[in-house]
Amino acid sequence: MLVTIQPCDSISDLKKFVQFPYDLYRNNKYWVPPMRADELQALQPHTNPAYKNSEAQFWIAVKHGKVAGRIGAIINRAYNEKAGTHLGRITRLEFIDDKEVSKTLLDTAEKWIKDRGMEGVHGPLGFTNLDHQAILIEGFDYLPSIASEYHLPYYKEHMEAAGYKKEMDWVEFRLKLATEIPEKALKLNEMIQKRYKLKVIHFNSQKEMKHYAPRVFELLNNAFGELFSFVNMDKELSDFYIKKYFNVLNPKFVKIIEDENGNLIGFIISLPSLSEAMQKAKGKLFPLGWYHILRALKKPRVVDLLLTGIHPDWQAQGVSAILITELQKVMMEHGVTHVETTGIIETNEKAINHWKNYDHIQHKRKRCFIKMF
Repeated sequence: MLVTIQPCDSISDLKKFVQFPYDLYRNNKYWVPPMRADELQALQPHTNPAYKNSEAQFWIAVKHGKVAGRIGAIINRAYNEKAGTHLGRITRLEFIDDKEVSKTLLDTAEKWIKDRGMEGVHGPLGFTNLDHQAILIEGFDYLPSIASEYHLPYYKEHMEAAGYKKEMDWVEFRLKLATEIPEKALKLNEMIQKRYKLKVIHFNSQKEMKHYAPRVFELLNNAFGELFSFVNMDKELSDFYIKKYFNVLNPKFVKIIEDENGNLIGFIISLPSLSEAMQKAKGKLFPLGWYHILRALKKPRVVDLLLTGIHPDWQAQGVSAILITELQKVMMEHGVTHVETTGIIETNEKAINHWKNYDHIQHKRKRCFIKMF
């Protein structure tokens, strides 16, 4: 066999695993590289608290002396217990356009998962819903947000050839921001706030914003609890993501809402697009990565909507409309012209129909596949 598989059992192996997509997508104008240090941190038990409820293994495929692909396998015990399933996950799958390579990678991960008593495999999925998930199957000519994924068109064909079928899709929208907010919308939001005695919290500093971060994750667990593939995040895991993501947020683009008793009932987290900045940074903060990122945060033209969460008791009460209107005010002040949503599960009709009220295109689709043994 021309393809050999190497388990990633050392830091040197993991660095090769992390490096492969940088080689695969070299000179691709749509791929947005993650930070190498963040990727390495996510793959190791001593730096990723998600391992408390999971076990994982990673491999690279070598052909003709060169790395030709990579794959990871995860068994998330907390998810299986919650969902009543016995499924493993493939994760971080990347490969050249060679079916021998993709099949060898998938066979290797499947065997590892099956040997641990699982009845099937799905993915790509990460350790959590804030990790890498799904394969891009539509929208190859659009730049993704840093919270989304990019893949090459042949991935879908390879997955289907290996016996995988669709389990779930996510769709993404690009919205054109209006030059003004309709007076009717402003009055409606004011009426909702007065009726329910709601308070919108605005932030001017990261210190103010981080004070609310643990409560945001508590609400995230409540709001996302029933969504596909989601598992609640405990304090240690929440702190991990707060440290990872909140340091790069522009606090003005984060809004939360409290009820009259001071309970957090909704949040929206957005970020001036860092996609082009991350391309310039090439996966490293130094020497110039920080400069490109800080510049993008201060002078945005595109904003990425990362997360929106509404407490189940307050859904369909107009809370999301208030959050979006307050955020739109900030975006207009900064000269933002377009908004990118991150993936929305295709069964979330309320969210999808909401974005269709805007001047929009539905331009990207990602897919999670499944295969039973």
